Amino acid sequence: MKSQKVLLIKCILVPLIVGGLSALLSGGGMKIFGELNKPPLSPPGWLFPVVWTILYILMGIASYLVLSSGARREQIDKAIAVYAYQLMVNFLWSILFFDFQWYLFSFLWLILLWILIVITTLRFYRISKTAGYLMIPYLIWVTFAGYLNFGIWYLN
Repeated sequence: MKSQKVLLIKCILVPLIVGGLSALLSGGGMKIFGELNKPPLSPPGWLFPVVWTILYILMGIASYLVLSSGARREQIDKAIAVYAYQLMVNFLWSILFFDFQWYLFSFLWLILLWILIVITTLRFYRISKTAGYLMIPYLIWVTFAGYLNFGIWYLN
């Protein structure tokens, strides 16, 4: 039982650390974001870290459910591999967007992230329906982020 709690904590910490490190590396990004022309429905800057923290926690719980599912090792490994790839792509997006201000490239990068999230969600769902469902808010948010990213590129 204790090892399951430790695994859950590790699974939650991984995306939180990845997201936190990405935010740290693109630290001045929200200042730049505040100065950009934004499309309608753009949320206030303070909402982003709140939403991302919740999404990273949900991702961590989803990965825990997959890892502790008892499914075939090969099936778990494939799902976790795609999950790791999408985390890496997620990590780099904010650096590309905020630090380099490559808005069009960032949008294309976000499409890659979206595809990887869909694949991760489907693979997680095949192992644990709950894990798959926990990824849906992330997919929705990244879809919305795509709208914002494209709008920022277009307007700036």
